Amino acid sequence: MDAILEQFRARIRAASEDGTRLLLRGGGTKDWYGQHVVGDVFDTRAYTGVVDYEPTELVITARCGTPLADIEALLGRNGQMLAFEPPRFGAGSTIGGVVASGLSGPRRASSGAVRDFVLGARLMDGRGELLSFGGQVMKNVAGYDVSRLLAGSLGTLGLMTQVSLKVLPQPLCEASLRFEVDEIKALRWMNEWAGLPLPVSATCWHGGLLTVRLSGAQAAVKAAMAGMGGEALADGETFWRNLRDQRSDFFASAEGGAAELWRLSVPSAASALVMRGEQLIEWGGAQRWLRVERGVADDIRRVAAASGGHATRYRVERADLGAGEGAFHPLALAVARIHERLKAAFDPVGIFNCGRMY
Repeated sequence: MDAILEQFRARIRAASEDGTRLLLRGGGTKDWYGQHVVGDVFDTRAYTGVVDYEPTELVITARCGTPLADIEALLGRNGQMLAFEPPRFGAGSTIGGVVASGLSGPRRASSGAVRDFVLGARLMDGRGELLSFGGQVMKNVAGYDVSRLLAGSLGTLGLMTQVSLKVLPQPLCEASLRFEVDEIKALRWMNEWAGLPLPVSATCWHGGLLTVRLSGAQAAVKAAMAGMGGEALADGETFWRNLRDQRSDFFASAEGGAAELWRLSVPSAASALVMRGEQLIEWGGAQRWLRVERGVADDIRRVAAASGGHATRYRVERADLGAGEGAFHPLALAVARIHERLKAAFDPVGIFNCGRMY
């Protein structure tokens, strides 16, 4: 593997010298996410394999090109999991892409986001230097936590060669309940449940139906089911798997055609959003998906900002984006300057995934 790292370093240094832009890519399963990027494809899949994994320590360290499926299979054999439930957009998904995209699944509200599980990382910067941040335990960070900064950076800061992630045991018992309820009552219930000692690990409201997943000890799950009521969902595992991997009918119908799929991040207690289009609400009300016709970007971002959040144009044909129309919510001037300084520090010539975010 050292030889592969040297090949990576040589290519990065050559690109830095002649100004060649590089498109960092693992399995390519999230090429559609973010802005349009130009550059020569830099395939990371050759640098693969689990470096260290001791189940009793609840930490796994793997190289960037390691398939997500391999990691989840290894963890599953030991009764463990990636608790942030990263969406699996295809068999080619790699752990480097999982962290770089920063996308989390249904369990995010109860367990945390991708960055909450990143303990350490190694990054090859625009000079070809290999930098190490964090480690393999929680109490090892002093100052600026660069390893967690990489989560959601979409490869704009450098080539993440290795990452250490905290893992958690799989729940002993899980069950799902379903309620027929309108959006306003669903939001109220989700926020009320969050303040109670209930083993709620995921929520989803769509089309007048609120689905809730309970995870934990068998006694706790049974007690919650008895107290909350609702109808037991026989095939809850399939429902949450399709939601996690964004294969449910709501997401499938947003691919192609005239519709855009937006992801709004707002406070969980925010009131119902008065918007045209079809909604799906997750994370106790904090993540709200919106499928709408094109041409209402300004309205969506205005509503999100008024609710104390932001909006991401999640799925759209990039060719249809007009001048100044970005995938991500526009940054405040002070935050944009921080982004620029970070980019310049790690990638001074500007060769990595330029324009992928802004």
